Amino acid sequence: MRSPVNVLVVGGGGREHALAWKLSRSRIISRLFIAPGNAGTAQVGTNLSIRDTDIAGLTAAAQERDIGLTIVGPEAPLAAGIVDTFAAEGLRAFGPTRAAAQIESSKVWAKAFMARHGIPTAASCAVASLAEADSFLSTMCEGPVVVKADGLAAGKGVIMASSRAEAILATRSMLDGAFGDAGRRVVIEETLYGPEVSVFAFVDGATVSAEVAACDYKRIGDGDEGPNTGGMGAYTPPEFWTAGLAEQVRSEILLPAAQGMAQEGVPFRGFLYGGLMITKDGPEVIEFNCRMGDPEGGVVLPRLESDLLEVCLAVVEGRLSEIEVAWADETWVSVVMASGGYPDAYETGKQIEGLEAAAQSALIFHAGTAREESGRVVTSGGRVLAAVAGGSDVAQARRRAYDAVAKISFEGASYRSDIAMRAEGAVAPAGG
Repeated sequence: MRSPVNVLVVGGGGREHALAWKLSRSRIISRLFIAPGNAGTAQVGTNLSIRDTDIAGLTAAAQERDIGLTIVGPEAPLAAGIVDTFAAEGLRAFGPTRAAAQIESSKVWAKAFMARHGIPTAASCAVASLAEADSFLSTMCEGPVVVKADGLAAGKGVIMASSRAEAILATRSMLDGAFGDAGRRVVIEETLYGPEVSVFAFVDGATVSAEVAACDYKRIGDGDEGPNTGGMGAYTPPEFWTAGLAEQVRSEILLPAAQGMAQEGVPFRGFLYGGLMITKDGPEVIEFNCRMGDPEGGVVLPRLESDLLEVCLAVVEGRLSEIEVAWADETWVSVVMASGGYPDAYETGKQIEGLEAAAQSALIFHAGTAREESGRVVTSGGRVLAAVAGGSDVAQARRRAYDAVAKISFEGASYRSDIAMRAEGAVAPAGG
């Protein structure tokens, strides 16, 4: 058996709390640190007051604390090259290099990559001027298109344009700096139709593990009304997910992506996350991400039967083919509670009550929380926490998650009431 390992988790959101919770259950973990963490991660490890983008500070912390593996949660430090920096210092980090992280950090690069390797995705064009945008739009039928900032925009750099005029306005806004440098180039693509699904797998550059699927809710309001957010809830497995669909996604999307990156000299290691649309022609890629999803991580990680730390070590050591990655056949639902006003302006510092009572029947993964010197847990962000519950079916898991939400209160709290409602009583289609 391997000697115990000190682990550092980079990040401070709900995904990182879920990762830390799962890692704390590993049989080979020694000490667990989270930077910067939140009030929830402090319950399973030791928080370090280091920003997740402070690569120099994180490197020093890993050296000082004899960290055997660093697991990077958010996309920003991955895109900034934290894995490359750690490798140069002889430190091991789970996640893709800066070059491999382009699969998320540059939509222009990702679309060209998919075209090179025949990975199904929407027809699109990358533009850097309004003239280029107008020229491309003139070749398309009048109707809805999707306008995306090329770079990272915290999940907000996507605009659904219902007409050519709206598409031009959205493109102008991005090129004029609405999303900073992320919008210097813009991708305009056709609109895909069908149910969305998030699919995750571990990849070590050569091997792709068994995959797992979940559905998330991006809009702030019930019925998918209102602006996009970082995610207001999730559930797994999707009611339409079958063995046949899983095999199609694996053979047409996940394996070609991993093989294509290896062929191009930028092997991908870490969580490969495909955001897909299941169209009438089959699954197509909306976007790739280079890390575990949030809030999907909250429902996916409880299903992982394998030891997360052992799997992550196998990835960084290039021996994923030697171990089994197993996902339990369970149903999980996550409901996110947000600060009033989110995703626009909101206040923080609101006392959170009922956490202990809620934790008796559900997992509570913190995101925007902090613990004051007095011991009070208060809000510190837009998405505050998520109540996550499992069950024998969607109805039971959903009821347990909302029962936990009902026990938690803070001034201005808001949440969607329809998470996983569409899956209640649904019967998976035939075909696997």
